[in-house]
Amino acid sequence: MHYYQRHVFFCTNLRDNLRKSCQQCDARTARDYVKQRCKTLFPDPRAIRINSAGCLNRCKHGPVLVIYPQGIWYRYDNQDDLNDIIDQQLQKGETVERLLLPPPAAVRSEPGH
Repeated sequence: MHYYQRHVFFCTNLRDNLRKSCQQCDARTARDYVKQRCKTLFPDPRAIRINSAGCLNRCKHGPVLVIYPQGIWYRYDNQDDLNDIIDQQLQKGETVERLLLPPPAAVRSEPGH
């Protein structure tokens, strides 16, 4: 059994050498928004945990987050995308197909990581 039912990691890394890294897209603000909304929706502290992560090595798709234990990777552009991830994936267990990243096995390591 997992300590948390679901654990969400937001890449909040800032890379100066990339045109677009997650923190350049204000990933910390996105993480804070999801964290606050989930505290309201999931009162059990072990139901879901929202955390920051260093580089998740998916920079070209950024900003990104990953949900465990399922290992589902998402990209997002705005608060509407985050709400879809919360409402569909975290509350209902339904995948948000339009925001999915390609499976990690299909992605090669990106230069500089």
